[in-house]
Amino acid sequence: MRQRYSFHVDQAGHSVTVNVRSGWITETELLVDGKELAFHRVHGHGSYPLSLAAQLAEVPPRPLAVTLDRTGTAEHPLSCVLELAGAEHVMPEKTAR
Repeated sequence: MRQRYSFHVDQAGHSVTVNVRSGWITETELLVDGKELAFHRVHGHGSYPLSLAAQLAEVPPRPLAVTLDRTGTAEHPLSCVLELAGAEHVMPEKTAR
């Protein structure tokens, strides 16, 4: 059965979202301001920790990275952290509506 996880944070005037769809194939996408900037696909449930990197569309461009890792709990099996400007920001999991 396919599982979906979504993490979101507004930081430095930008909207950052990470979506994970896991199952036979696991797909992870990094969206900044609604635009896909990084994508990862692997067969199986994926290997963690997983990091995706991108740049903010600013002058000059600023690098950012997100890291997903397993938490070891059944209720929230993944955690996501945004690294921007040398600081780490925990990205809360979005709940389904």
